[in-house]
Amino acid sequence: MKILYISATFPRVKEGSTIYTDLAEEIVKEGHLITIVVAEEKRKSSKTFIDRERNLNILRVKTGNVFDVGFIEKGITFLLMPHILKRAIKTHLSDQEFDLILFESPPVTMSSVVNWAMKHFKSPSYLMLKDVFPQNALDLGILKKSHPAYWYFKRKEKKLYDTASLIGTMSKANQDYIIKHNPKIDSNKVKIFPNTKKINLEIEKRKNDFRKMYDIPTNSVLAIYGGNMGKPQGLGFLCEVLESNKYNNAVFFLLVGRGNEKWRVIEFVKDNNITNALILDSLHRDEYEEMLEEADIGLVFLDKRFTIPNFPSRVLSYFEKSIPILAAIDKNTDFGQMLRESRSGDFSLSGDINDFNEKLSLFVENPDLRVKMGQSGYEYLLDNYDVKLSVKLLEKHSSSVL
Repeated sequence: MKILYISATFPRVKEGSTIYTDLAEEIVKEGHLITIVVAEEKRKSSKTFIDRERNLNILRVKTGNVFDVGFIEKGITFLLMPHILKRAIKTHLSDQEFDLILFESPPVTMSSVVNWAMKHFKSPSYLMLKDVFPQNALDLGILKKSHPAYWYFKRKEKKLYDTASLIGTMSKANQDYIIKHNPKIDSNKVKIFPNTKKINLEIEKRKNDFRKMYDIPTNSVLAIYGGNMGKPQGLGFLCEVLESNKYNNAVFFLLVGRGNEKWRVIEFVKDNNITNALILDSLHRDEYEEMLEEADIGLVFLDKRFTIPNFPSRVLSYFEKSIPILAAIDKNTDFGQMLRESRSGDFSLSGDINDFNEKLSLFVENPDLRVKMGQSGYEYLLDNYDVKLSVKLLEKHSSSVL
């Protein structure tokens, strides 16, 4: 296949890798051709240009900023992005041919450029659905049903699903949610397309480098949270966990990532004199995964108000490093069910501090349990979340519309 992949984010090699770069690289390994069209924040680039990276042709299109900015600026960028991407495709790629248009959501505003590309190249499209917007914003109180913006984005969401020839969802609960709440969609086009990653089968274990670097006690169980620090993570409960364990010298919390709510956690740790927690900025993926080699527990947090099933991709790195997972989640996701069925971890409902701390103590006090859970998670990763599986699913699903 010749694939045109339209994306809102696709990091350069020096910025590390993601589940999206893993997928694109694996598509090429399996003998397909792929061209990436990606929105490039204006803080990173002053112009639109084509480059050759990761053995891929990448058209980087200058747009507004998306990360570490306010909701309004991000919203404006997403609104303008389709028009800018469409113009760039017309200018640089209009004379080429493609068999499939691949794209992801967020943002929901991509439907117009994808719809145009489908008509121009006479190709079907495959939506990798990673976020259900605007419902998630409604759940978190960012939008209200009485606000015109909600109904604007709701129409965009409907258009997004109508435009896509196929929709790939992250889990069974996610698939069921989309079908239930969008009865006019042909349920046959809604597939399960889980997050996957390129698995490094030759990992050399190293110990104590990061602990020494950041003066983390070697006799403490190291619980790591890696990923976005925004409203979806319900960071108020994370702060509650830190506060309730501030005198627990048996555990040390390491929080790594970025997000528009990160400053709240930083201030909370400082104001409450929490000494068994450390907050770091985002690391290059290779550095982050090296750091995970020293972790004993992988943490996941989801806001308890979510009515949509989320499936955090950060767990893939935990699985790869054989780290047991302790999650605080909402009642609607099937993520916790996956942890228990795979015997790779456990969960509490976000907000239940007593239950979370009981499970945390169980993890801290039982190293053999952590080892067993970590090994189970690694085996589950090999069987279910290898990026090779994504390419096979993409080929299988797309065969019905090509």
